[in-house]
Amino acid sequence: MPDNNNTTSFKNMHSLLRLCMLVSFFILPLVACSLWGQAGQKKTLTTADYHLWGNLTNDQLSTNEKWVSYKMTYRDDIDTLFVRSIAKNKTYSFPSAKQPLFTKNNVFICFVKDALVITDLQTGQKEIITGVTDFSYSPALDFLFLQVSDQAHKKSLIVRYPLGKILREISDVTYFSLSPDTYLLVYTVESNTKNSVFLTDLKNLNTSKWLLSASDLQYADFTWHKSGKSLAFFGKSPEETIQWVYYYKIENDKLFQCNSSKINSTNQSTAISDDFYNSIVISDDLERVFLNIKFKKNTTVSTVDSKVEIWNTNDKWIYPQEQRFGKFEQKSKVVLWRPSLQTVDRVSSNALPAIMLSGDQKFAVLSNPAAYEPQFDFEGERDYYITDLSTMQTDLVVSKQSGFYLDMAPSPDGKYIAYFKNKDWWVYDIESKTNTNITIKTGSAFSGKVHTLNPDSAFGNPGWTMQDKEILLYDQYDIWAITPDGRSARRLTKGRESGIKLRIAKKANTNSYNFLYDGRLLDQYNLENEIILLGKGEDGKTGYFRWKNNIREKAIAYGDSRVDQLNYSTNHHMLFYLEQKFDLPPRLIYRDKSSFQCVFQSNPQHFQYQWGKSELVHFQNSKKQNLKGVLFYPADYKPQKRYPMIVNIYETQSQELHDYCNPTLRNEPGYNAAVFTSQGYFFFMPDIVHENGNVGPSATDCVVSATKNIIERGLVNPEKIGLIGHSFGGYESLFISNHTNLFATAIASGAITDLKSMYLSVGWNTSRPEMWRFAKEQWRLNGKNPMENPEDFNRNSPLESVVNLQTPLLMWTGKEDTNVDWKQSIEYFLALRRLGKKSILLLYPKEGHTLTDPVNQEDLSQRVLQWFGHYLKDEKNEGWIKKGMQ
Repeated sequence: MPDNNNTTSFKNMHSLLRLCMLVSFFILPLVACSLWGQAGQKKTLTTADYHLWGNLTNDQLSTNEKWVSYKMTYRDDIDTLFVRSIAKNKTYSFPSAKQPLFTKNNVFICFVKDALVITDLQTGQKEIITGVTDFSYSPALDFLFLQVSDQAHKKSLIVRYPLGKILREISDVTYFSLSPDTYLLVYTVESNTKNSVFLTDLKNLNTSKWLLSASDLQYADFTWHKSGKSLAFFGKSPEETIQWVYYYKIENDKLFQCNSSKINSTNQSTAISDDFYNSIVISDDLERVFLNIKFKKNTTVSTVDSKVEIWNTNDKWIYPQEQRFGKFEQKSKVVLWRPSLQTVDRVSSNALPAIMLSGDQKFAVLSNPAAYEPQFDFEGERDYYITDLSTMQTDLVVSKQSGFYLDMAPSPDGKYIAYFKNKDWWVYDIESKTNTNITIKTGSAFSGKVHTLNPDSAFGNPGWTMQDKEILLYDQYDIWAITPDGRSARRLTKGRESGIKLRIAKKANTNSYNFLYDGRLLDQYNLENEIILLGKGEDGKTGYFRWKNNIREKAIAYGDSRVDQLNYSTNHHMLFYLEQKFDLPPRLIYRDKSSFQCVFQSNPQHFQYQWGKSELVHFQNSKKQNLKGVLFYPADYKPQKRYPMIVNIYETQSQELHDYCNPTLRNEPGYNAAVFTSQGYFFFMPDIVHENGNVGPSATDCVVSATKNIIERGLVNPEKIGLIGHSFGGYESLFISNHTNLFATAIASGAITDLKSMYLSVGWNTSRPEMWRFAKEQWRLNGKNPMENPEDFNRNSPLESVVNLQTPLLMWTGKEDTNVDWKQSIEYFLALRRLGKKSILLLYPKEGHTLTDPVNQEDLSQRVLQWFGHYLKDEKNEGWIKKGMQ
């Protein structure tokens, strides 16, 4: 065994302690929450103050639930992680911290620059270790694992307690990994150019099992079974070619191995791949190992290859789409290896390349994304087939089903496949091979408006109950539990009665969705346990609720603010989340069943400045549809004054009622609500309902109705109202400006100007024809095309009505915009120029759909302010405006 008794000397680099001390730049954010309401004369916000603002992120809760960490990030990516005691007024700071970790005994570990910092949170004592390239921690045994590299780049693995005692040192360790339960350690050792693999049961730390002896192979891609009962990995040649696959079962101490030639036996032009997003998958029952193979690269280079692209109307996908999503023969395919039987079977294929596995990995669900191409939706329909991985028999599950990734998913225990079709949820029973519509008898709608600019879609399927007994589904307001046969359906919540949309709350720093191959992995919920829900009301209120079976939901914190980034203790007694309002910077809140506490208030300097407020506005369009909008008041609002107003448009925006906005000139779309209100503007964001076939006219109706509603309130000067929109909002701004003189000026950016040419163009960011935007989404033209239905495109196209424009117009776009072709703006500019209409177009080189270069961001933000200042405040004409508009 490669146990080394020569203990590496760790020198505490005390000179590095200053990296962990709070420098003056970060003193400001540590002001206590009690200072919020300081009295005194409020200052006027200026651009020189903007750098003081930062963004707050809720990080994690310590294992013993006595400490919480959070991060403040400032301009130019300057950030600091803070660790704060919940019960005591004690805070530690770690500038530019990475890989933060709490141990179970009040020790905090993170990288600060190139050093690993270990802090005893009880005493404040710090140990700083240089040369650490990686670390891991076993909460089960309270062991810390450090991989350390010396000046000769020799690596060793140190096993120790977090606060210092070294338990074991292993030399020449090139890789190590802990099992999911952190009781087992696998590691590789390189000695005399030979590599070996060892496994250690950490309960017997000083004894290691030699899995593979010294070899020229390099061992890589170690993958654990989800419960740590087995592990698989590759053996690679010095040229990085995978030659062997190994699978080790812990319980019976058996190592299986398979040569790559056996896996590739049916086609020697293929090779095992490790660059797929799931290179090795181990089944729950330990009997199946899933691998990936792909065609070997052709190293022969033709000297006469012209690199010509052949676009063929007979192809299922256009050339760029085929290059990106197609070429199935060159994409990785999934192979099933059964180590106990020593058999290998192909699972996915060129004919059925897309794959998801059942929850128990005993079945594969296969499909072909190009089955019904060419079609003109973003994601085409396809047929789904299911393959029994024991017999390799394949059956049809459903035909012409949506390929949208949220519309189909296997149940966690592997009994069912759920899918959304024709506005209902269906369940395919794998054993009986039957399909059942499970929502048709509920009397509730499980689809509606979910995604911006998109048509109705499923409200969602967060998961299943234990043993796949019930599927959990969302309707507009509530959570339902429905049996897979559809015979029992119960509404778990009462959100509809109170107008509150209730959803299962995700913890901070967790993925919204997890995937295995092309399938979404759903969570399981025990309905006998308490569940935390997030609630959003129609009146703009948000908050968290506790839900218990037969008791229903009970509000923990619900009110006129926005809450998010939730963390909570194991028993749900302690909740940590961020709360904010437009006039309240985000703050970290601690709440238990009996108390409420602000742990940290970000941006306390906010309270020294004049600031606006937000208000939810209700209005009707000409068709008497009830709509909402958000009105932000000027920072120095005085009721007797009539202010200029800027109207920002897109689609539904009322959900931004309580969003706090850091003032900055570094804005990707070129505008900022806090900046506008601090400079004496009302800022209005009305909701828009788009009518099928009449998107432009219906947007005009909604925006004009909303703006007149504000005018009637007597808050604004009706002669000094500006319009601004980006992307689809830029399209709307152009169209509306051509059909009303209500606005004194307009700004349109990244805009679609000519629907005909847009329809016949390629979205280079998606590699798809832009026709999908005109079918069911965005322009809602129901599959019409400009060749056969030109009047529908003309009616909704800004370019067709450009002759009507009388409003002073500013446009801008990035010259590398792949989302909306920047030439759309050029077309409109040239039309204005030919008609002799005054307008200015700003083109930003090396920029895309939004601006990312801080220099360009600040330039654009200043120009937007100058433009509105000129037309809405009668400020001195800047030279660039005067030159273009006079």
